[in-house]
Amino acid sequence: MSKKVVTFGEIMMRLSAPGHERFVQSTSFDATYGGSEVNVAVALATYGHQGVFVTKVPDNELGQAAINHVRRYGVDVQHIARGGKRLGLYFLEHGASMRASQVIYDRAGSSISEAEISDFDFDKILEGADWFHTTGITPALSDKAAALTKATLKAAKKKGITTSIDINYRKKLWSKEEAQEVLTDLCQYVDVCIGADNTLGLKSAYIDITTGDLNIDGYKDVMHQMKDKFGFKYIATTLRESHSASDNGWSALVYDGSEFYHTKKYEVHIIDRVGSGDSFAGGFIYGLVTGLPMAESADFGVAASALKHTIPGDFNLATVSEIRELMNGNKSGRVQR
Repeated sequence: MSKKVVTFGEIMMRLSAPGHERFVQSTSFDATYGGSEVNVAVALATYGHQGVFVTKVPDNELGQAAINHVRRYGVDVQHIARGGKRLGLYFLEHGASMRASQVIYDRAGSSISEAEISDFDFDKILEGADWFHTTGITPALSDKAAALTKATLKAAKKKGITTSIDINYRKKLWSKEEAQEVLTDLCQYVDVCIGADNTLGLKSAYIDITTGDLNIDGYKDVMHQMKDKFGFKYIATTLRESHSASDNGWSALVYDGSEFYHTKKYEVHIIDRVGSGDSFAGGFIYGLVTGLPMAESADFGVAASALKHTIPGDFNLATVSEIRELMNGNKSGRVQR
């Protein structure tokens, strides 16, 4: 049975340097669209659920182009507001081997960052919804966006809808101190939290992710603290082992307050890693909203996001059957005839 999942956040135009060119050598950019919350909506629509994306875009051709791009993948866009000054942009340079990928944001003053609560009728938007999802990126955009994110979470909780947030700390948007203050306030309205680190002011001795090593016990310690402080029903985090910009180990850890589950690990060769965390969120939500157990939901999410690494663009366009096949052990990549 199809479920209704509402996501709220920003959609941006993505301008990528072709291939593995550097910004300083590119004479053109490949244009597409994406953003953390819309990436989740596209995944859910691809899996057969009703993915509803809510945002605000400028009332011009660029805003319409963004809407058209999302609509083509089956996402419900009827509640997107029009107006404001501009569509946010981000520029992407694909890394390779030991050279890291680079992202430059150009989203100050975007339509969603200046949106008002009155731009949306959340009673209508959330009617019949089974799940509401947002991230820690949108409240980082402005005080208005933070207040709007809080209002949407409160509206969803008031209706008894399961709520989730992907912490998604972005150091280029705000400080750890600002993030901690705002996200700690938002998390009182959250049932499922994706992301386990010190953004919420919790401390652990797990190894810095920039080293490429993992300390599972450190993540478990943080998850225990998150459960004690916020009472989340589920906590999940992806675990990336960065061998290089081209090859990563990829798995996830989930916790329901009584049991931890560490998924199988995939060794992924990266075509495009942008949106990989969102694709885990989309897959994990798909499992839970469909009624799958926590462990199977996590396995689905990590297999979905492993496949996302092989797909250009922000969106994960892997199908349920492809994800299930990978979960069942078929990772040969042989041509399907």
